[in-house]
Amino acid sequence: MENSSFKVVGGTPLQGTIVPQGAKNEALQILCAVLLTAEKVKVSNIPDIRDTNFLISLLKDLNVKVEKHDAHTYTFQADDVDLDKLRSEEYLRKASKIRGSVMTLGPLLARFGKAHIPKPGGDKIGRRRIDTHLIGFQNLGASFDFNHNENIYTLNGENLKGTYMHLDEASVTGTANIIMAAVLAKGTSTIYNAACEPYLQQLCKMLNQMGAKISGVGSNLLTIEGVESLGGTEHRCLPDMIEIGSFIGLAALTASDITIQSVNYDMLGIIPSVFQRLGIQMELKGDDLHIPAQEHYEITKFIDGSILTIADAPWPGFTPDLLSIVLVVAIQAKGSLLVHQKMFESRLFFVDKLIDMGAQIILCDPHRAVVIGHNREVQLRGVKMASPDIRAGISLLMAALSANGTSIISNIGQIDRGYQQIDERLRKLGANIERI
Repeated sequence: MENSSFKVVGGTPLQGTIVPQGAKNEALQILCAVLLTAEKVKVSNIPDIRDTNFLISLLKDLNVKVEKHDAHTYTFQADDVDLDKLRSEEYLRKASKIRGSVMTLGPLLARFGKAHIPKPGGDKIGRRRIDTHLIGFQNLGASFDFNHNENIYTLNGENLKGTYMHLDEASVTGTANIIMAAVLAKGTSTIYNAACEPYLQQLCKMLNQMGAKISGVGSNLLTIEGVESLGGTEHRCLPDMIEIGSFIGLAALTASDITIQSVNYDMLGIIPSVFQRLGIQMELKGDDLHIPAQEHYEITKFIDGSILTIADAPWPGFTPDLLSIVLVVAIQAKGSLLVHQKMFESRLFFVDKLIDMGAQIILCDPHRAVVIGHNREVQLRGVKMASPDIRAGISLLMAALSANGTSIISNIGQIDRGYQQIDERLRKLGANIERI
């Protein structure tokens, strides 16, 4: 299904209830963490998407026993890991395709004293180096070698020792990797400028249930007392906050009445309030978020009357994964918005497709775009386009659902990497979308 496309006939309001999938970015960390123990680890609410399924198949390649209970629940047991498999061509070829595979380094290093990984792949959203990971491992006493001919990193570290480190960037995967290496190191590790996303808090919570001693969870200063070994546990992934944000945006853009079930509201940070600044109404009913159909929504201004700017920042700031959603939602708002993408340099290039559809957007530079809202006076028109990355893909899909006429979106493998059966789930809300 690599080269399939979505055919979308837009312009119809949607209605109904949708359940957000398990959190992709949390699941990728949790799946790597099963390598830290020889005991059984049961994980539920894993999203059934390409990236997580790919990582599960990588674990199987390393001889991890995998028992599938249903599409979202698995038990893993890494009691017979075959490290020689790390060197096999098949493993290296597969691991290079998914960026999440980089998080196997910390657990393998902690438990076995060595690890290999090919230079990771993933989204084309700008340079994504892994220096933070490697420097963190070096701080703990590991050494690494990069083979330029084979594009392979090799790590060695028999006796990891706890230490103080101040990360050069609050990298989520970097922090996760270093935590997983530090939980089995001798002595105490202190990590400052640690990422503190809900997904990382979930990883720490799971590791603590397994017997790790991590304190400061939820802050950017973590203290980890190394332990001898970790045991098994059961863990449930949070709902995916990027999906929740995407559905809030979709409801507004298409003037739809959508209820998003079980959103774990307390873990959404400032996401709801950012969408409220775009004029989107929402109400919390228990733990379900209801977005009523709105004919018009108006972007608020700053208190001094100047144009609203929405920028991304490391958590607890606004996640970069939702900036493209915010940008698309602003197309039919009343008012103007400056979107400032600080963390990645290629994420705004998809706006040319939106301009083709009739959006009023000025791309100032690779990091900033101004959106002048149509206030529904002009409808977007359907076009042919390709999805450059996961989040731009879902944004283009939202635009297509709000447009007049038919759109064809190719390269939807990029959307499938992050959103499970998105076409089936949207059809249940009344969307006219088919996979071709």
